[in-house]
Amino acid sequence: MAEKSDYLNKKKLVEHIDIKSLDVVNLVDAMGKTAFQARNLNRAANIYVKMLKDNGCTIYLTLAGSLFSAGLKDIVVDMIRNNMVDAIVSTGAIIVDQDFFEGLGFKHYQGTQFVDDNELRDLMIDRIYDTYIDEEELRVCDMTIGEIANSLDPRPYSSREFIGEMGKWLVLNKKGENSVVRNAYEKGVPIFVPAFSDCSAGFGMIHHQYYSKGPVMSLDSAKDFLELTKIKIKAKETGIFMVGGGVPKNFTQDVIVAADVLGVEASMHKYAIQITVADERDGGLSGSTLKEASSWGKVETTYEQMVFSEATIALPLIAAYGYQKGAWKQRKENRYSDFLNKV
Repeated sequence: MAEKSDYLNKKKLVEHIDIKSLDVVNLVDAMGKTAFQARNLNRAANIYVKMLKDNGCTIYLTLAGSLFSAGLKDIVVDMIRNNMVDAIVSTGAIIVDQDFFEGLGFKHYQGTQFVDDNELRDLMIDRIYDTYIDEEELRVCDMTIGEIANSLDPRPYSSREFIGEMGKWLVLNKKGENSVVRNAYEKGVPIFVPAFSDCSAGFGMIHHQYYSKGPVMSLDSAKDFLELTKIKIKAKETGIFMVGGGVPKNFTQDVIVAADVLGVEASMHKYAIQITVADERDGGLSGSTLKEASSWGKVETTYEQMVFSEATIALPLIAAYGYQKGAWKQRKENRYSDFLNKV
């Protein structure tokens, strides 16, 4: 039988893409003169540049899928550091199992999908398609979340508040310099995870609630929704950069309707781009088009673009194009976390 080190080979670490070192402008511009998804990607990249140039526009980034385990983490870190995004809505696995996990010093490893998964299970190795992580290290991540929960006052928290505590923990423990969670905490960029218990954080939190002798901290998903809606109300003009679909996509689009329910008039998202491989024909959320969202009053259709492409291909190109065009240099920090902490 193979040993754990045969799979978790330090010579085959997943390395994160650096958009600052890429020169993609000529390639993406050339794509605009072709057809199919290449042309769609070009239009999406140019819409993103419009978002960045629009100084009155707040940019939401939504994340779904196994993105950071696949080498896309540093792209989002650079977007945060360079004011290319103002708020993030994500699945829990990306933020906790992948980003916070690496912030603790652990790694993802290149592997293969053509492997004996029973052998991996015996070695406590978890597989994400063609990458591997150490289950024993993931348990450390679980329990660190539990420790953070144990340290907090026993009250309901939004996921944004709790993820802020995770960022604070990384700073205090001098870990995760290139963590999305830490950089977002330092830049005042709020991160929302609407289904927070559906990831490594859930294990730490049930441990906290099961073993606590007295009152416990808890998550308030309605508070998440309200806080995200408050950002929309304050921002007025907004754009969405969606990677994948699912709950983060719908949660962010729904703030328009939520504001209306609160009696506040809010404009539809002015800009919207989505990278997805999902198909719209089954009626599923991840593949539903942005034009469909317009029927719900969520997205304007002047500057919207679907890109039917796998995220590890499309995100580096679009994000690097936005970075190299330089419009972000004129943008200011919105620090919506600071705003939400005061209201």
